[in-house]
Amino acid sequence: MKIICIGRNYIEHAKELNNPVPKKPVFFMKPDTALLQKNNPFFYPEFSKDVHYETELVLKINRNGRHIEERFANKYFDEIGIGIDFTARDVQAECKAKGLPWEIAKAFDQSAPVGKFLPKTHFPDLKNIQFMLKVNGEVRQNGTSADMIFTFDQIIAYISQFITLKTGDLIFTGTPEGVGPTSTNDHFEAFINGKKLLEFNVK
Repeated sequence: MKIICIGRNYIEHAKELNNPVPKKPVFFMKPDTALLQKNNPFFYPEFSKDVHYETELVLKINRNGRHIEERFANKYFDEIGIGIDFTARDVQAECKAKGLPWEIAKAFDQSAPVGKFLPKTHFPDLKNIQFMLKVNGEVRQNGTSADMIFTFDQIIAYISQFITLKTGDLIFTGTPEGVGPTSTNDHFEAFINGKKLLEFNVK
């Protein structure tokens, strides 16, 4: 199982980080050791003082495929969930300044909490899925798949040109605006269409 993450897939998020809006999907990867499930706590890493949350809709791949045509991409996932892409922003900035890869800031252990998944059939319109993050009871991010630059099908088709997708792979599809810092003792709750699918504490 691998975790593939799409960056800068919401215009307003790209703007808030002063990044250009991409012409093609931008993706990076996290190892399976980044996965955090069952609402287990997230332990703040010792190597960073500025970990940020990024809330994202997550696709679960249900069959193997490569060089997938966009018109067939919808057959390659049948569940949608929600997750957090934790980013060590200070470490990332240092890597960027030196022109170095920044997996160290994205792919560390527990950096990908993922909640429960819902069947794709649960959603009447995949292009209008509402999702939200609350931290300590306060809404921090509120997004909709309608604002995605690249759709689910476009993302799957693009990734599969370079990397074979396998059953069980997870695709984080990008975050809307509102990302921000995380602190110890924070309480996270993430929702899709008002249904809570992920909840955990930061320690």
